[in-house]
Amino acid sequence: MQLSTYKFSVLVSIVFISGFAQGMLLPLIAVIFEQDGTSASLNGFHATALYIGILIASPFIEKPLRKFGYKPLILAGLLAVVLCFAMFPVWKVFWFWFVLRLLIGIGDHMLHFSTQTWITTSSPEKKRGRNISIYGIAFGAGFGIGPLMTKMLEVNENLPFWLAAGLCFLSFLLMTTIRNERPEAESARTSGVTAIDRYKDVLKLAWVSLLPPFGYGFLEATLHGSFPVFALRNGISLDWVAVLLPAFVLGSLVFQLPLGILSDKWGRKPILIFSFVSGFFSFLATYWSMNNFWLLISLFFLSGMFVGSMFSLGIAYMSDLLPKYHLPAGNILAGISFSIGSMSGPMIGGSFISWFDGGAFVFAICGMLFLLCLPILFIKNNNKISMKSKTA
Repeated sequence: MQLSTYKFSVLVSIVFISGFAQGMLLPLIAVIFEQDGTSASLNGFHATALYIGILIASPFIEKPLRKFGYKPLILAGLLAVVLCFAMFPVWKVFWFWFVLRLLIGIGDHMLHFSTQTWITTSSPEKKRGRNISIYGIAFGAGFGIGPLMTKMLEVNENLPFWLAAGLCFLSFLLMTTIRNERPEAESARTSGVTAIDRYKDVLKLAWVSLLPPFGYGFLEATLHGSFPVFALRNGISLDWVAVLLPAFVLGSLVFQLPLGILSDKWGRKPILIFSFVSGFFSFLATYWSMNNFWLLISLFFLSGMFVGSMFSLGIAYMSDLLPKYHLPAGNILAGISFSIGSMSGPMIGGSFISWFDGGAFVFAICGMLFLLCLPILFIKNNNKISMKSKTA
């Protein structure tokens, strides 16, 4: 099962459009609710619906993938997202929109899980880091462009939802041109293994590879959700914030592919340790740079370069540690790990801002990077051969 250039291009374009829709939805609904007088706490609670949807879908998604293959799951996820975006303008009610957002989380997870597993399973080991990095760049670029669509609210409140529905439908049409494939079939030794047993195997064999996706979810959600509050309380203007966060995203896009290629050449573990350590010092340096805009924006760009690839590097690392049969379960747990990080990030970051003064927010991020790096630094990957033999 090889990953052709056309197939890879279609999967990457689908991920880009999905990232665009997801990146647009987060600030768009926040702005709409803020203009309607919805409280900040309810607004923040509403934003968790997407991640709740991911967590709900995760335990039930592997079996349909093995039974029907990648293509039907991606098409079903895209169709769910299209219908949900089209329904937003129909009824503007808090709880109705919460359900739609939750369903988008389920649909989005279906297509991301399927495309991610398809790419990791079909990519040769010497190009796996490169391919996953391109996947990460596509999603990150779409996610970064999406928030710009909030400007459309000045024209028509429903226009962004219609645009997202149209683009996702275009992805649906593109996906119909690809031939379906299925994950690697069960071997005689694994045919009786339950899903719970597979998750236990993944956690036993590759738990350390789930830490980078958790860290990326934590950082992404904390920076977008808590940093503006921290900035305002420390005299940093919103105009600065509007530039600093895109600088972080730009840094992650620029350096994601080089890090992926380097990880193919030198190994995932050394590159992950380099990323964590460099990100730690880059974020730590921002504590002494709050009054220097150009130095601060440079440090945010550097931080993005170093830690913006943690999700894709973690997925590639997991793919190295696990036999192919366990990759669907591994990708599910990686999605769960990312979601838990995304949900815990703003809570931990917000708590540090509330409890402590000064640079508590910076120390929360640096502390998390330090704690996540330690297991990767000291773990010994001496069981790869025995893991590969499990597929025999």
